[in-house]
Amino acid sequence: MRLAAAAGVLRPTAVLLFHSRSRPHRLLPSPRRSSLPFARRRRHSYSSSTATALDDPPPPPSPDAPTPTDTKAARRRRARESPEGLLKHRLDMCSRDADLATALQLYEAAVDPATAVPLALHHYNCLLYLCSNSGDADAARRGFEIFAAMEAQGVEPNEATLTSLARLAAAVRDPAMAFSVVRRMAAAGIPPRLRSYGPALFAYCDARDANGAAEVEAHMDAGGVVPEETELTALLRVNADIGRADQVYRVLHRTRTLVRQVCQATAQVVEAWFRSDAAAEAGVDKWDARKVREGVVKGGGGWHGQGWLGKGQWDVGQSEMDKDGRCQRCGEKLVCIDIDPSETETFAKSLAELACNREVRDDFVRFQDWLHRHGPFDAVIDAANVGLYKSKAFSFSQVNSVVNGIQRVTKSKKLPLIVLHRSRVNCGPAKTPQNQKLIESWRNAGALYSTPPGSNDDWYWLYAAVSCRSLLVTNDEMRDHLFQLLGTSFFPRWKEKHQVRLTYSGRGPTFHLPPPYSIVIQESEAGSWHVPTTTGDDIESPRQWVCATRKTSERPPSPPPQARATSKTLEGPPSPPPQARATGKTLEGPPSPLPQARATRKTLEGPPSPPPQARTTSKTLERPASSPPQAHAGSKTLDRPPSPPPQARAARKTSGRLPSPPPQASATNKNAERPSPSPKARLSDLGW
Repeated sequence: MRLAAAAGVLRPTAVLLFHSRSRPHRLLPSPRRSSLPFARRRRHSYSSSTATALDDPPPPPSPDAPTPTDTKAARRRRARESPEGLLKHRLDMCSRDADLATALQLYEAAVDPATAVPLALHHYNCLLYLCSNSGDADAARRGFEIFAAMEAQGVEPNEATLTSLARLAAAVRDPAMAFSVVRRMAAAGIPPRLRSYGPALFAYCDARDANGAAEVEAHMDAGGVVPEETELTALLRVNADIGRADQVYRVLHRTRTLVRQVCQATAQVVEAWFRSDAAAEAGVDKWDARKVREGVVKGGGGWHGQGWLGKGQWDVGQSEMDKDGRCQRCGEKLVCIDIDPSETETFAKSLAELACNREVRDDFVRFQDWLHRHGPFDAVIDAANVGLYKSKAFSFSQVNSVVNGIQRVTKSKKLPLIVLHRSRVNCGPAKTPQNQKLIESWRNAGALYSTPPGSNDDWYWLYAAVSCRSLLVTNDEMRDHLFQLLGTSFFPRWKEKHQVRLTYSGRGPTFHLPPPYSIVIQESEAGSWHVPTTTGDDIESPRQWVCATRKTSERPPSPPPQARATSKTLEGPPSPPPQARATGKTLEGPPSPLPQARATRKTLEGPPSPPPQARTTSKTLERPASSPPQAHAGSKTLDRPPSPPPQARAARKTSGRLPSPPPQASATNKNAERPSPSPKARLSDLGW
């Protein structure tokens, strides 16, 4: 009776559980304590208060409290299927397809009282983005109406909202309004981004308002926003169009610092400036050469910052550099701008901090200790990039050929550091006996470091190359997000002086060492300019440069090699070959006139003489047999005005020796630099 009475006051669910078929109708002893309170052995007598508590219904659940079946996926699904979610999805599709008309129809339906849908910030941002990107004045006015409705609804704008508003102002050709929007952002505590300044800056430049553009640039600098090439090109164009030579000079140097190599569009703006009348008038006839040299030393080389040097028209055109950095158009030799060792040390520390924040700190610290014990290395190899270069499967033999090749050209002849992920070392092709033997030899020599699972080996080989100040062998362009974290100030300069790129042929790998000059905008002490472009990579095709020179009062620009060779030919006879100078044969008498002059003089003096072959044959028959023909031919050359062609003289004088180069090649070689040095000599010049 007592058990039945207790069951009668229980909740229905508990009653069902209590009288279920799977459980007996009477309590049985259990080794475990039951979680059901009514199934436990009673220790106290039944009281009315307990029955009253069991009779109370449970409190109703809160509408906001999640139920046991309300998962995150269910909540997301309900949000997607709600009217607001469906509108968001449709506006996103319109934004993807640039479909402004459909987006405006959806907006009209959302604000209609009959089909009203609450609009949130994302809805307004999609609509404003479409209106600002249409480039139509009517669409821009509609965008202003939508923004006014947004403010009336009390929706707080963010950076994307105000950036779209600035674009709307630029679309109606109101740069002042676009700039005021940016200032409003800063006053409201919303940090403006580069895209926020773009509408105002480009609108001022399109309106040829250089003062307004300079004001926007100053506001960017105050906020720590760095312009990119697009913004710098716009500043170059507006100042060049109105002839502000001092501002063109300033922006060109800022481009040298921030961009280094320019795209083809920027190169066209630079060429147009140097061809303009304002550029011809800009500059001074006299300048202090000592200050110019001091500026070059202070700036680290490659520029002086003393303004335009010289006056007059510029000679502008596209050019290429030879392997030694000499311009093929004007003959100017570019310089190599050194990197301050303190900058390298600071960069290595910041690189280690970034790596520790994104990798397992203990793993990277362990690598630093290993590198301290086994280093330094003259070269570091990104083995994953090298082993997979133009290959579907990882090739250890390809890595080994690069290891042996770079070892031969380094100064210490020490094995380079090979950085490879542990999965590459333990799995796949690494299991073959030949590759296992190769891996073991690298490991025993202290030249192999296998990065731990889950790590990014880019951090490891980059830190090793920077901290050891060594060459980095990789074809990785280093443009992904990881390398964007390193900034654009130091890393591009370091990469230019340390990266070794590869090409493969049947003979094995070919190493493309860092050039002995800096690929950056350079201003010479004589006032000439060389601007590198992104056209060409110096491997598949030569890089194109903009070359701008003009005559200066200090030193006229050197003529190109071809012109110098031509002028030397016209001024006098060509220089004798080295072999002839060594024997002293040309010192016995005056040099023979040029073949063209001899031919002209013969024509004017009398009948033409027999051809050289005939003269040589007749003279040989007249001479006694005891004398060798070559000796008589050599002595008679000085007695008669005409002489055989240079080829014939060179053949007789250098019999038994290697042939000398023709006069054209000799003149060219005199004006050109020495032949390109070997990789070992190149590395010695670079300090490796």
